[in-house]
Amino acid sequence: MNVVAGLSVLVLVFLLGKAERTERSSGYCFGNACFTLFRDPSTFASAETCCGDHGGHLMTVRTSVSNDVVSVLLGNVTGSFWIGLHRPSGCPDPSEELRGFRWVTKDAGNDFTNWLPGSDSSCSAARCVSVSREEKFKWSQAPCDQPAAGFLCEYSFTEPCANLSYEPQESVIYWTPYGVEVEDMLSSTLPPGTVATRFPSKTKYICSFSQWLRAPWSCEIHEGGCEHQSDDPCAALRCQQTCLADGSRHRCACEHGLRLAEDGRSCVDVDECADERQCPGENFKCVNTALSYRCVCEEGYRLVDGACVDTDECVLAPCEQHCVNTAGGYLCSCYEGYRVDEKEPSKCKLHCGREECLAVCDPHDRFQCFCPDGYLAEERKDSTVCIEINECEYSSCDQECRNTYGSYVCSCFPGFKLVDEYKCVESSGEVTDSSPATSTPSIPTSPGVPKPEPTRRPSAVTPGGLVGIIVCTVLLVVLAVFAAHLGLLRRGRKESAAGELKGSAEECSVNLCQKLELFFLQKGRQHLWL
Repeated sequence: MNVVAGLSVLVLVFLLGKAERTERSSGYCFGNACFTLFRDPSTFASAETCCGDHGGHLMTVRTSVSNDVVSVLLGNVTGSFWIGLHRPSGCPDPSEELRGFRWVTKDAGNDFTNWLPGSDSSCSAARCVSVSREEKFKWSQAPCDQPAAGFLCEYSFTEPCANLSYEPQESVIYWTPYGVEVEDMLSSTLPPGTVATRFPSKTKYICSFSQWLRAPWSCEIHEGGCEHQSDDPCAALRCQQTCLADGSRHRCACEHGLRLAEDGRSCVDVDECADERQCPGENFKCVNTALSYRCVCEEGYRLVDGACVDTDECVLAPCEQHCVNTAGGYLCSCYEGYRVDEKEPSKCKLHCGREECLAVCDPHDRFQCFCPDGYLAEERKDSTVCIEINECEYSSCDQECRNTYGSYVCSCFPGFKLVDEYKCVESSGEVTDSSPATSTPSIPTSPGVPKPEPTRRPSAVTPGGLVGIIVCTVLLVVLAVFAAHLGLLRRGRKESAAGELKGSAEECSVNLCQKLELFFLQKGRQHLWL
């Protein structure tokens, strides 16, 4: 009977905790300990008192595993939170692992330290320690009498229960005796007195001596089975949570954060954020949670001393070139000669916006130059310029083509519609926006000639490839002359025949040079890099 009474006390603590759960936001349990996050601005002393009222103490971080728990609890939370490390008296001692500080559990033993670099070691240094996500969960000294954003508590227990098993389409929510809701994936064990609710069936269980008891449990445990007794007026109502007397009648009721469903006995979650009065502070927003809600800062803001202040994202250098901080965000811009990349707004790409402009060259190698897309580099006397390519000269579109700086735009005649940005297909007499109003059909392109992809440069021989063609052609001519000459010598032909062959080779070379000269005259604007 004493064991049952002890369990009843745990359940009572559980119920009291649920009445105050707005102070808590999350919990994590493993092994024989639970850790909870209180988002309640408190001094170090008041935080320790609150943890002690529920049978715990401020969290100790003695191992890297405990530090991982801190990062889980504070992963999405801003502000500083007390842990159970303080310096009761004396001056800091840098030679010690804990520098003269002690855990609230009255000992100084530790296998892990995580001090913030540059911590004050003077005798007037702050005596208490807090952690925050902004400082990567490092131990930071802070004045004990100044409120932090909240604190972390630690609770130890025996005879825990393992997680309830459930099907893939189900989920389980746990309420620990310490008044904190714990998700299944954040716990491996749960303390005695924890109430579990399986969804969507909403079946309840309670942890008792390492076992889960399904509701209704015995009358000694939170009156878990007494409502089914025949003399109980609530038995017929089959209330999911609570039955209340209303004069001579009885009715079902729900716990805080839930409301009664239309069937009069089930309980459903209340969207507290539907009330516009929630989270009234500037740049705050309301986030609805199971049985409660949270006030958090809008995107681009962070919590500082109870207020949401703008975060200067530019400090993290999110832009490739220039960053301008704005209220709740930032804007990227580019230097002259560049523009923001449409595909990656944080990056910049070369931009000309004219028929020609100076190329961007390596200051240590003037031959290493770059041009925007749709431009070709041309070397001049003292500089290298980028010349705009007219893609429309290469039949980049099926029908109409309008050249733009660095690109081109295709359109179609009336009765056609644009497909894949460059193809024109019949549209059964339908006139589309892409069809110009005044256009006459042009001579269709030859069948079998593939169209280049839209916005791509038309295929052409590169300057390096042209040089290779010239060199190979000259070598082939020389080899042919040499082979013919050897053949004539072996056959014993006369010198005159060899001279005649040489004359023919020279004539061929002259013809080749004339053709190359004509080729370069036609290209005109293209530049050959040698």
